[in-house]
Amino acid sequence: MGIQTLRRNISPILLTLGSLFFVAVFIYFFYTSPATQIGPEQPIPFSHAVHSGVKQIQCRFCHPYVDYSNHPGLPPVEKCLYCHKYIIANHPWIKKEHMYFNTNTPTPWVEINYVAEHVLFNHQRHIRSDIVCEQCHGRVETRHRLDKKIWRMGICYECHKAKGANLDCWLACHS
Repeated sequence: MGIQTLRRNISPILLTLGSLFFVAVFIYFFYTSPATQIGPEQPIPFSHAVHSGVKQIQCRFCHPYVDYSNHPGLPPVEKCLYCHKYIIANHPWIKKEHMYFNTNTPTPWVEINYVAEHVLFNHQRHIRSDIVCEQCHGRVETRHRLDKKIWRMGICYECHKAKGANLDCWLACHS
C-alpha cells in the first residue's frame, strides 16, 4: 500500500516541491537583485559617478568639514549652486535646488551612512592618518546612487587591528 500511495501522490508532491523551489528562487533574486542595491532615492538625483567620476570633483569640495570636524558635512544648497547657477541652470532638478535656496531651506538629503548613537566617529582623525575616503566608502566615482551602509563595530575593529591602530574602545570610539 505504501508504494501505491506514493505513486498516486507523486504528481502533487513534485508540483508542491517545484512551486516552493520557484518561490524561493524568486524571493532570493527579488531581494538580492542589483536594483535593490542602488541606495535610497535623494530629493535631488545626485550622481557621484558624474560629479566625482566624470567631472573629477574631489570629495572635500562637497563635504567641506571632513578635515576639521567629526562629521564630513552634507553639501549646502549654496555649494550646489556654485556650479549649477551656470551649468544646466534651467534643469528641473536645479530649479528645485534654487527653490531650496530661495526659501532658505537646506536640501533634505537622505542619510546613507549610519553609525550607532553611542559611537563617536572622527573623520578628522582618520584623514590625519592618511586614510583615503575610498578605503571606507568605496569607489563612489563609479556609482550614481550610493548604497546605504550601517557601520558595525566589527568593520572598524578589523581595520584598526590591521593598521595597528588604537583598539581601546573608550579612547578610540566610545567617548
